[in-house]
Amino acid sequence: MSDVTTSELAERLGEPGLVLLDVRRPEEFSGDVVAPCDPRAGHIPGARNVDVALLFEAPGADAVRALVRAPEGSEVIAYCHSGSRSAIAVHVLAAAGYTARNYPGSWHEWSRDPALPAELNP
Repeated sequence: MSDVTTSELAERLGEPGLVLLDVRRPEEFSGDVVAPCDPRAGHIPGARNVDVALLFEAPGADAVRALVRAPEGSEVIAYCHSGSRSAIAVHVLAAAGYTARNYPGSWHEWSRDPALPAELNP
């Protein structure tokens, strides 16, 4: 399956059956830690956060599904800061039975467009 573009993701935000999975560390997701190259902090609205390290440590498909909590038949789009961690996460997600795609632009690209929405954790 092909990668997701910024424009596709922006159009599909909030779509039923789409689960957006941010695989960065919790402090990146919340906006408490911001890479110097990013103009904004936070995450894409509606995203769930599961650190990629937790996906790797999960002892099998059932444990991965328990972390992700995506309904049966959902498409999972993974992103991180620059698309590297999420590219690897897509393989873990697919092995757990999900239809999974990578957003290679990830937060690095999304944060650069002030017209795109962003959320911070309170």
